[in-house]
Amino acid sequence: MKTLSLEFAGAVLLLAAQLAVAATPNAVVEAVQMPAWVERGGARIPLAPGMALKDTDQLRTGANSKLLLKMAEGSLVRLGENGTLKLDRMGQGRDRIFSAAMNVLEGAFRFTTDALRAQRRRDIRITIATVTAGIRGTDVWGKAASDKDIVCLIEGKIEVQRGQDRPFQMDQPLSFYIAPRDAPPLPVAPVDPAQLRIWSAETQIARGSGAAQRGGKWKVIAAIVETQEQALELYDALRAAGYAAQIRPAMSAEKRIYIVRLAQLPSKAEAEALAGSIRGRMGVAEPKVSM
Repeated sequence: MKTLSLEFAGAVLLLAAQLAVAATPNAVVEAVQMPAWVERGGARIPLAPGMALKDTDQLRTGANSKLLLKMAEGSLVRLGENGTLKLDRMGQGRDRIFSAAMNVLEGAFRFTTDALRAQRRRDIRITIATVTAGIRGTDVWGKAASDKDIVCLIEGKIEVQRGQDRPFQMDQPLSFYIAPRDAPPLPVAPVDPAQLRIWSAETQIARGSGAAQRGGKWKVIAAIVETQEQALELYDALRAAGYAAQIRPAMSAEKRIYIVRLAQLPSKAEAEALAGSIRGRMGVAEPKVSM
């Protein structure tokens, strides 16, 4: 009887672990400097912190926009402005290996695994336009530009392949590879520290840029209006432009009002920066910030 009980307990624990894995999103939006969208099922939806992402989602950032994602196994993915990233084949099997395919169609991109998670097994393939990089634990930056594709290995090692060319391994930190669109690829070379800083800034959300992030308590009040129609008009305009607007009904002096807002700003300074960026645009006259 004791043996049966132990076997049953083990089965319950295994099932619980499997359910926990199934309940964890494969990718989630950690922070977003709007405007940014996800294209899913024919719809274009503004991205917001905490949003779970799915296979075949195509993510887009606009001008002066950046995006930070967190994968289920802890890695971070960054996308720079005017970027397009498609997610596919995300999942974690019974062997605890997290896998994903990411296609960077436009813009700058960075994949980062911290030291504590670097040894965790993963099978991630990143295609940067014409170049594919196989990743297991590393820090890599890349860009799909109009005239060339760039891969820069910051730490770790990756397997790189351009089109049908023979794959090769990059294992020297702080090295980069350029594949011009209409010419043979250039040899792998060391990256200049100044150039690396420029490239890194293309994907890093800067302090004071007005980015929303998970757990942020501050809000930007785009407008307070008296009718639902007015609220929906502004809400639709903001969301069409890539801003994850919300409507909150409230009472003021025994009268119904509608608050159109942008939420999850981490500080007053970030909220003020976002308010300044939308002032006089999309029907927003004089936005205010609040907790």
